[in-house]
Amino acid sequence: MRQNLHVNLDKSMLTRSLPLRNRKGYLSMAICKLKSLLSLSKCNSALVSSSIRAFSSAQVPPNHLRNVGFIGLGNMGSRMANNLIKAGFRLTVHDLNSDVLEMFSQMGVPTKKTPYEVSEASDVVITMLPTSAHVIDVYTGPNGLLHGGKLLRPWLLLDSSTIDPQTSRNLSATVTNYILREKKGEWEKPFKLDAPVSGSVTAAEAGTLTFMVGGSEEAFLAAKPLLFSMGKSAIYCGGAGSGSAAKICNNLALAVSMLGISEALALGQSLGVSASTLTNIFNCSSARCWSSDAYNPVPGLMEGVPSSGDYNGGFASKLMAKDLNLAVESAKLAGCKYPLTSQAQKIYTELCSVGHEAKDFSCAFRHYYSGIDEPHDQ
Repeated sequence: MRQNLHVNLDKSMLTRSLPLRNRKGYLSMAICKLKSLLSLSKCNSALVSSSIRAFSSAQVPPNHLRNVGFIGLGNMGSRMANNLIKAGFRLTVHDLNSDVLEMFSQMGVPTKKTPYEVSEASDVVITMLPTSAHVIDVYTGPNGLLHGGKLLRPWLLLDSSTIDPQTSRNLSATVTNYILREKKGEWEKPFKLDAPVSGSVTAAEAGTLTFMVGGSEEAFLAAKPLLFSMGKSAIYCGGAGSGSAAKICNNLALAVSMLGISEALALGQSLGVSASTLTNIFNCSSARCWSSDAYNPVPGLMEGVPSSGDYNGGFASKLMAKDLNLAVESAKLAGCKYPLTSQAQKIYTELCSVGHEAKDFSCAFRHYYSGIDEPHDQ
């Protein structure tokens, strides 16, 4: 993949209105800027190429990643698991929902009744679960992943759930007390990575998620073929729990930006300026953000986003409320101020309490700010 950068540098236009003594300096600055842009373009192209190479390598899974267990086959997990199957990994799955297990069984994928049974059939186990309590139970509960004494078959346990950083750290510390039943290539002991994702159900289906990874950097590098079979990028954040911390911070910023955009658009409508006009202004000015130009909350303005389908699908308000609860608790533990987090938490808690918990979090525009739908051509 190649990025093309088109820059037109007309010296006469740049210098026509400048005094003679300033022209050389201005031209020098412009040329330096041009070189900087060209260098940035090359850097971005290299990063994109690197991601593509990593994804392509997952088409023939290496031995240490070939047998993958997947626990948690909800809206996100089922699509992530399906992408692993497409990439050639041998999957074994578990979920409490018997209907989804039957669906995978009909695809020829082995299903198991307990997390421990998945563990016994896998070199790597991925979990994608709703809450910290679910993750703890799957790891340490009866018939959990760590049920079989101090010996483990999988060398890597990778949790993509959005949970609090402390739980991630505690589980990672617990895993360090275990040993591998048998050596897996160069791996002599098990590792745990926290690897939550950013991206919607659509991104999970398309394989364009972003992974935020905490834990051993060595294990992270070894797991890249697995990650790039489900996502477009994977960012190493630091030690155990740092991936979970990064995800909480990301969703905090997302909630605040969505509420800010929704509030501004609803206010504009009340003052006589259409949301369409304001969106056009935002998207070519300093207010531009993902919530305005890629996930607009106003019904009728953008196709293919939850607001265009009565806020169905997408990222449920109850999940955003849960993540904001995690952010508030983390801020308290860290001794940080969190006024915007606190207000966002109250808004999403209120939305859930009045029956909108299953609607996408962008529904705050209609159901909290009382914003008005607009036809696309307004």
